[in-house]
Amino acid sequence: MRKRLTVAGAALLTLLAAVFAFVQPAHAAAGFSVANGRLYDANGTEFVMRGVNHAHTWYPQQTSSFANVKALGANTVRVVLATGDRWAKNSAADVSNVISLCKANRLICVLEVHDTTGYGEQSGAITLDRAVDYWLSIAGALNGQEKYVIVNIGNEPYGNQGYATWATDSANAIKRLRAGGIAHTIMVDAPNWGQDWSFTMRDNAATVFNADPARNTVFSIHMYGVFDTAAEITDYLGRFRSAGLPIVVGEFGFNHSDGNPDEDTILSYSQANRIGWLGWSWSGNGGGVEYLDMATSFDPTRLTSWGQRIFNGTNGIRATAREASVYSGSTPTPTTPTPTTPPPTTPPAGGCTASYTIVNQWQGGFQGEVKVTAGSAAITGWTTRWTFTGGQTVSQSWNAALSGSGGAYTARNVDYNGRLGAGASTSFGFIASWNGTNPVPAVTCTAS
Repeated sequence: MRKRLTVAGAALLTLLAAVFAFVQPAHAAAGFSVANGRLYDANGTEFVMRGVNHAHTWYPQQTSSFANVKALGANTVRVVLATGDRWAKNSAADVSNVISLCKANRLICVLEVHDTTGYGEQSGAITLDRAVDYWLSIAGALNGQEKYVIVNIGNEPYGNQGYATWATDSANAIKRLRAGGIAHTIMVDAPNWGQDWSFTMRDNAATVFNADPARNTVFSIHMYGVFDTAAEITDYLGRFRSAGLPIVVGEFGFNHSDGNPDEDTILSYSQANRIGWLGWSWSGNGGGVEYLDMATSFDPTRLTSWGQRIFNGTNGIRATAREASVYSGSTPTPTTPTPTTPPPTTPPAGGCTASYTIVNQWQGGFQGEVKVTAGSAAITGWTTRWTFTGGQTVSQSWNAALSGSGGAYTARNVDYNGRLGAGASTSFGFIASWNGTNPVPAVTCTAS
């Protein structure tokens, strides 16, 4: 069982901001960079990761996963790779293809070596130094991709034994990568199976950051059973923010064999403080943690409850992800689409109105949202209807029972959002395809 420390028991391990004083570099035009504890893309635009982990090395045939997670709104995918020491090696050609899939789908690639997992405790795990050997051996696939790729040296590089050398080993690994010509932003994982219950990463992060000649390192904490209270989550992440050091939640779940993580606090605190996160994982889990699959059998139309929470829930991917500006060549300007049928100032008594918005659109696909508003009297249920005229087809929906025939669609409330007080609103969403044009249909609403 993994050891845990309470926040109260660790109170004396307070970080002093002075310990973390360092000089930040100017934004690197070649790729991602770090300044004042924030991550910036090659345009100098702040980038906050909102994405998922994908087990590519075990499921190399699942290349459609990149497009699928993008269609669900993600801006980043953390890709599992292997050195050949523990699992079959991902070649330079394979890594180049992974990067091309990320770029084709306008995703940022975080590439990680998984063979280091639990070193010192897990049989067959390799050292960070050995992981560096792998990265240098495939440098040809990485060089020139600094705008799109972040190099995560090794996943959960120590278990609960032998982790005292984490800081020295991490610093040496970073220096070797830089000496070998790797100019990317580097990500380092915490020890203790990624959860840092010993605070080894937290208390040595400044030393490791300053060991990077480029000052371009990001720290990654994995949040499972160790982080089962709001206090533990906010204390850990907050110390990095106060110290001006970049931190992301590189993995987390809504449940785990070692405890029940507080995923709501992870999501809300990260959103409030512009901290990146990458949920574990898209699909293909085994060994008793199959419940961490977000999609059943890699099918984006069969999201699990965990997948619905990550993509469609409060502070989830759809609500918070912003695409990296390097894919548009400039800083994106947020826009708010104008609904075709805005609700009147005073909705009709006993009835309801509905408005349709295109939230996000990409080549061949889009995310739509319909907002339902009750009239001047409460309602107990609602039904909306519309007809597509551009050949659009809905593939997935949430927060409504939706059916369609041809271009005609009907969406009815589900159990938890049918009752609306006078003037109150709710909304539901969907993913759909389009070809050629994507006109906005008129939507009607009938109350019950």
